[in-house]
Amino acid sequence: MANCIRCGRQLPPLSFKKICQWCVQHEAAQRGEESGNVPQPVITRPWVRRSESSITLTQVIFGANIAVFLATALASGSAINISGEVNFHYGANFGPYTLSGEWWRLLTYMFLHGGAMHIFFNMWCLWDLGRLCESLYGRWTFAGIYLITGVSGGLASIAWNPRVLSVGASGAIFGLAGALIASFYLGEFSLPRVAISGTLRSLVIFAVFNLGFGQLFGGIDNACHIGGLVSGLILGALIARLAPQTDAPLRRATVVGVVVLGLLAAGFGVRQWRGGPMRIARAFQETKGDPVARLQAVIKQQPNLVPAHFALAQAYLAGDQYLEAEAEFKRVIELQPANLEARFDLGLVYLTEKRLEDSKSEFTQILAQDPNSAEGHYGLGLVLAAQQNHSAAIDEFKKAAPDTHVSGVYFEMGNSYAKLNRHELMPIRQREC
Repeated sequence: MANCIRCGRQLPPLSFKKICQWCVQHEAAQRGEESGNVPQPVITRPWVRRSESSITLTQVIFGANIAVFLATALASGSAINISGEVNFHYGANFGPYTLSGEWWRLLTYMFLHGGAMHIFFNMWCLWDLGRLCESLYGRWTFAGIYLITGVSGGLASIAWNPRVLSVGASGAIFGLAGALIASFYLGEFSLPRVAISGTLRSLVIFAVFNLGFGQLFGGIDNACHIGGLVSGLILGALIARLAPQTDAPLRRATVVGVVVLGLLAAGFGVRQWRGGPMRIARAFQETKGDPVARLQAVIKQQPNLVPAHFALAQAYLAGDQYLEAEAEFKRVIELQPANLEARFDLGLVYLTEKRLEDSKSEFTQILAQDPNSAEGHYGLGLVLAAQQNHSAAIDEFKKAAPDTHVSGVYFEMGNSYAKLNRHELMPIRQREC
């Protein structure tokens, strides 16, 4: 594709002109021609365009980050490392809470930082990239890119690491870099070709270096960086192709609106994927050992959420509420017949209640689905031992013994040997210390 010989901007396909329409109208304006004789409304070149206000949006965002950091530093008692508890209180992105309805954390986390070095590097990058992005795109497009890519980074973070507390503006900063990379590559800005190639190269190096650094060192939320970068690339490409003119606000607003709809769809997908287990994790965290009420509330919202029913059954079991636990395990099996773990626990509930035939039936069904199930053989051995059929019980325990994940199998096997007075055959396990 040909480029303008004056500014280096890409010319439209099948164009035989050597100068783009922006340079044509710029030269016409310089000659003082009537506005009616100019092909397009006069647009000031981006690198000399200035905001009507002396305060830029980049400065506002920069100041907000500094103010929030000072508040969290005072609350934490240290500016070197801000405690996770303080950042959580101020709105850090955390899967169990974000996915449980506190979606505002996808915005507030962008203004929080983990310490002095964290905010120093982020604000350094924001100051450079933010001013460049705002001068080229304009204030409102810049604001949309910053917020959308920041939220995208937060979504990527809880999709990849839902149990990790995430803070920092780097998701949005990577989003700015991604938007600029796409727009520079597609010829969005009428900058000299030398300036385009140099800036584009610097942006690519910035993105690659920081992603590599995040991959090599722990404590860095690279999922957030990648989410911001990818969403920025998409948004920058769409703006460059569909709404390059800053004097067409409706077209740009439409592009941003479409991206927001896509972001909402992505948020719904992450909620469906990660939401159930995270709401259960929040229930256990909030109720401090008594999660029944919270889990019941989760189930009321999503009656067919299998992990919630299973967790509630476990909570009932821990409280010796066997009838309630039995009902929840049955509900899990009804919703997910192949869930052998729930069937095993139901068999143990029956065994505790001395309902040996019911217990035996559950363990037999496990073995019918998976003949090599160590849990099935172990449970069946427990039932046979309770029925005083220790020889058969030992056979089942032996089948379960090779699986090291089944705890207690050697103890129960030893008990059965003792009942048969065959002490010489009692198993002895050796451990290395």
